[in-house]
Amino acid sequence: MEDQPNPLSLPEAPPRRRGDRADRPGIEMPPSPPALPDLDEPQRTRGPGAPPPPPSRLRGLLGYGILLLIGAALVLWLVFRSGPQTPQTGRFQSGGPMPVGTAAVEKGDMPVVLSGLGTVTPLAMVTVKTQINGQLIEGAFKEGQMVNKGDFLAQIDPRPYQVALAQADGQLAKDQAVLKNSEVDLARYKTLVAQNSIARQTLDTQAALVQQNRGTVQADQAQVDTQKLNLTYCRIVAPVSGRVGLRQVDPGNYVQTSDANGIIVITQLQPISAIFTLPEDKLPAVAQRVHGGASLAATAFDRTGTTRLAVGRLETIDNQIDPTTGTVKLRAIFDNPEQTLFPNQFVNIQLLVDTVRGADLIPNSAVQRGAPGTFVYVVKPDETVTAQPVTLGPGDDRRIVVTKGLDPGQLVVTDGADRLKEGAKVRLARNTGTGAAQPQAPSGEQPAAGTQPSAAAPAKPAAAPDGQRRRRNPE
Repeated sequence: MEDQPNPLSLPEAPPRRRGDRADRPGIEMPPSPPALPDLDEPQRTRGPGAPPPPPSRLRGLLGYGILLLIGAALVLWLVFRSGPQTPQTGRFQSGGPMPVGTAAVEKGDMPVVLSGLGTVTPLAMVTVKTQINGQLIEGAFKEGQMVNKGDFLAQIDPRPYQVALAQADGQLAKDQAVLKNSEVDLARYKTLVAQNSIARQTLDTQAALVQQNRGTVQADQAQVDTQKLNLTYCRIVAPVSGRVGLRQVDPGNYVQTSDANGIIVITQLQPISAIFTLPEDKLPAVAQRVHGGASLAATAFDRTGTTRLAVGRLETIDNQIDPTTGTVKLRAIFDNPEQTLFPNQFVNIQLLVDTVRGADLIPNSAVQRGAPGTFVYVVKPDETVTAQPVTLGPGDDRRIVVTKGLDPGQLVVTDGADRLKEGAKVRLARNTGTGAAQPQAPSGEQPAAGTQPSAAAPAKPAAAPDGQRRRRNPE
């Protein structure tokens, strides 16, 4: 059987011609690559049983993918070779001193203030009601008017009670005449009994009649006084001094003693009080000062606690503690000359209990809390910091008393303490005494709006990076 030609066999190389580069002396030519078969040749030119060649498009895509992988690897190599650039100046410099704000421990006085939530409560609030039934014919007040005790407010129709008074006077006069006649008879009977002209029993009966008539006259007099009192009730006057509220009933209406709303409401505004609460744990300190005869100042602030409304004094302490809340009620009195306090107004009360004299004071921002408890970072002379445990006393919204752990004049860190650790090197930005010092702005950054440079302590220029110092000072 005749051998079939192999389609994958390499064709024979063409014969060399004279003058080719391979024939030239001194030049070595690489061996010629074997000729590849034409993959695009139709299948019909190939022998039977040969595998189909791969398509040329797949080969091109594979080449492109290899080129992309090589390019990505080159870019990653360049990025990791250069490394991340860390700023060498400013707030977040690495390896150098950390800029911090500091303040000095100072001696001063610290007021001990207790805060409580309270409600403005008037000392007197009266609902003016009628004490008799009748028609309201006049209202002599204006809504919102300030009135004094005894001022005329309203008038009830007095005519029915004037008629009743006249009737009571007539009955009284009649009974007084009967009493006088019985008294004359009693005197006559006494003379006749002395002469044994009448029986003793007649005298006793007349004496009892006189006593009965006297009782009738007394009852008539009471009726007269009652009608006079009703006439007085027809004229309604202010029972207390204060501010008149809105009118509850208009003139012309028939008012009765059973009316629940009354005619008007008068509220006393000057002076006025505020009832506030304090925790029961704070009661001993307040009670000790009150029992010692001290007058404790109380200041009322608005709902936000920023605007001061009035200054007064503590008046009294309630006689029991509320077991449901564990608080005790206290009453403070305010003169309220400008009427800044209004009934049922919500206020924040600050009660000045005592004042600590000559205490060591630091800003609140210097206090740190962690595993060792309450501590501060103290700046040592070599510009390193150490964590110093402290014992705190009373304070306010800006400063706090240190009872143990610090000495006057020591520098404590007030800004930037969250980035510090024991023995860290720091750079003092600016010392502002009791206030927190602000750190310097990094090089190239603008200071915050509204910040003024300090004339007493100018800011130090930022230190240059080590590389820049070496270039400027090559020696």
